[in-house]
Amino acid sequence: MGWTPIAGHRRARAAQAVRRGRGAMDGSGPFSCPICLEPLREPVTLPCGHNFCLACLGTLWPHRGAGGAGGPGGTARCPLCQEPFPDGLQLRKNHTLSELLQLRQGSGPGPGPCPAPAPSPCPAPAPGPAPAPEPATPSAPPSAPEPSAPCAPESWPPGEEPVRCDACPEGAALPAALSCLSCLASFCPAHLGPHERSPALRGHRLVPPLRRLEESLCPRHLRPLERYCRAERLCLCEACAAQEHRGHELVPLEQERALQEAEQPKVLSAVEDRMDELGAGIAQSRRTVALIKSAAVAERERVSRLFAEAAAVLQGFQTQVLGFIDEGEATMLGRSQGDLRRQEEQRSRLSRARHNLSQVPEADSVSFLQELLALRLALEEGCGPGPGPPKELSFTKSSQAVRAVRAVLAAACSSQWEQLRGLGGDEDGLQKPGTEADAESQDPDSTNNLESEAPRDYFLKFAYIVDLDSDTADKFLQLFGTKGVKRVLCPINYPESPTRFTHCEQVLGEGALDRGTYYWEVEIIEGWVSVGVMAEDFSPQEPYDRGRLGRNAYSCCLQWNGRSFSVWFHGQEAPLPHPFSPTVGICLEYADRALAFYAVRDGKMSLLRRLRASRRRSGTPASPVDPFQSRLDSHFAGLFTRRLKPAFFLESVDAHLQIGPLKKSCISVLKRR
Repeated sequence: MGWTPIAGHRRARAAQAVRRGRGAMDGSGPFSCPICLEPLREPVTLPCGHNFCLACLGTLWPHRGAGGAGGPGGTARCPLCQEPFPDGLQLRKNHTLSELLQLRQGSGPGPGPCPAPAPSPCPAPAPGPAPAPEPATPSAPPSAPEPSAPCAPESWPPGEEPVRCDACPEGAALPAALSCLSCLASFCPAHLGPHERSPALRGHRLVPPLRRLEESLCPRHLRPLERYCRAERLCLCEACAAQEHRGHELVPLEQERALQEAEQPKVLSAVEDRMDELGAGIAQSRRTVALIKSAAVAERERVSRLFAEAAAVLQGFQTQVLGFIDEGEATMLGRSQGDLRRQEEQRSRLSRARHNLSQVPEADSVSFLQELLALRLALEEGCGPGPGPPKELSFTKSSQAVRAVRAVLAAACSSQWEQLRGLGGDEDGLQKPGTEADAESQDPDSTNNLESEAPRDYFLKFAYIVDLDSDTADKFLQLFGTKGVKRVLCPINYPESPTRFTHCEQVLGEGALDRGTYYWEVEIIEGWVSVGVMAEDFSPQEPYDRGRLGRNAYSCCLQWNGRSFSVWFHGQEAPLPHPFSPTVGICLEYADRALAFYAVRDGKMSLLRRLRASRRRSGTPASPVDPFQSRLDSHFAGLFTRRLKPAFFLESVDAHLQIGPLKKSCISVLKRR
C-alpha cells in the first residue's frame, strides 16, 4: 500500500494519540513508534528529528528499504510533521538510540520484530533475537470492546470473493475478520492484535467485513456514519446530527434498516408491477416503431411511384408539345417550300424566254413574234401577288403553354408542401362565408367595409379612370390608345425606358395611389389575364419568376387562367369557385388596407375575394390555418406602405383586355393624379 489520504488520516490520528501522551505501552512517549504505538524496534531517525521503527517506515514506503532509493511513489514525507525528504534518502538504523533503549529495558536482549500497524501491509520480520514473552495481563480493561468472532473463509457465500485483509502483503492477503470504521481498513485475526492490545485503538468501531469502507465515512467530518435522518433521508455522522440536522427525527442506522427491511417486500412488489408495465409499454413501443418503419417504406414506395407517373405525364406532355412543334413546322415549311419552288421555276422560265428573244435575228420576224409571245405568256403566269409571310406561327405558343404548366406545377407543389408541414387550411384555401374576413361590416355606406353584394352605383362613387402607361409596357404588348392592350408575337420597337418591363408581359397604369378608396373595371376579352396592383418602386427588370404580378410581396392580383379565377400574393395562390365574368371590378381601400375583386353583371357586384390581414378578436378561437391567409397576415399590410399602381399581366399569347368604360354620368371622382 502506498501513501494514501486514508492512510494519512489514520497516521494523523496516531500522531494525535502520541502527542496526548498515550502512544507508548510503558507511558514513555519519546521512546515509542508513532505508527505502531509500540516501543521502538530498530529505530531510524529522519532529518526532521522524529524516530520510527524501521519496519514501520518500510511498510509506509514499500519501495524504500534500508538501502532503498526513491521509487514510483513520489516524494516521501514524515508521517508526523509531513516534511518532505529527497528521493535518495537512505533509511539506516540509529544505533545510539537502539543501545539507549536496550539499557533502559535492563540490558536484556534486543526487542523482536515490530508488529505491523493496522492500516499498513504486513512487514517482513526484521532479523534479530526472538521477542521476549509478554507478561500475562491479569484482567482486561472493562471498557475494551469484545471484537466479533472472525469470519472463516468457509462462511462466505459460494462464488463470492471474501474481503481481504489490508495489512497482509499484497498477493497473499488473508480473508478479513473485521473492518474498522475508524481506520477504514479490514484486518485478519493476526492483524487485529493492535486493536485488542492498544488502549488508543480499543475505542475504534469494529464491524463485520465491508468492501467499501469509504462509503461508511462522512465526507465532511471523516467520521463513521451512525445515524439516519428521516426528514432528509440521509445517513449522518454524529457531528452532522448535532449541527445541520438538529431537531430532525434521527434514529440509529440499525433501527432504520429494520424498518426499511419490513417495507422491502412492498417496494419490491411495486417495482415488479412497474417493470411489468414498462415491459408492456416497451412491447407496444416496439410495435409502434415497426409500424412507423413499415408505413414509411410503403409511403416512400407510393411517392416514388407517383413521382414516376408524374414524370411520365410530363414526359408525355413534352412529347406532345415537341410533336406539335414538329407538325406545325412541317406543315408551314411544306407550304412555304412549295411556293419557293414555284417562284424559282417561274423566274427560270422568264429568264429563258428573255434569253431566247434576245437571240432572234433582226430579219426573222416570225421567230421574233413567237418568242415575244412566249415571254408574254411566261410573264402572265406570275402576275398574281406571291404569298406573303405567315401572320402567326402557331407552334410558337408552345413555350407559353409550357411556362403556364410550370407555374401551375410550382404553385401546386408549394401549396401541398405547406400543407404537409402542417400549414394547410380549408380545402383549396377557400374562405368560409360569414367569416370575419368576408363580412367585417354590413354598412354599405362605409368606404372601409364593402358588402359582398352591392349595387354598382355605390362603387362608382370611387371611380378612378385608368390610363395605360406606354413607358412601362413590355415589348410584346401592343397598346390600343390608353385603354386597350394585347399580347403579340413580334416585338414592338418601343423607345428605351427605365420603367419598362423586360422579362414579363406587363403594363402599369399612369399615376400612383397612396390614400383614399379607388375603383376601376377591366374587361377580359381573351386569354389568360391577371389584374391587380403593384408598388411604384418595384423593379421592372426582375426575372420572370419573381417579376410576375402576384409572385412577390410588392404586388397582388386576380388571375383568370382560362378555367377558373384565383388570387395571388407573394407567390401564394388561392383558387376561387366563382364562374367566369368578363367584367371584373377592382376596389382598392387604402384606409382599411384591403383590395377587393368583384364580378360585375347587370349593374350588380358579386364579391370574388377581399384581401386583407385578419384581425381576430381576443377570446375568439383560431380557425384552421389557411396558408394564403397566413401570407396575407404576415406581409399584406406592408404593401400599403408604398404608392401603388394598377397593374395588368397578359400571360398567354392570345391575351387581350380593355379598361372598362365607366359611364361619365356615374363618375363623381375624375382622374386623381
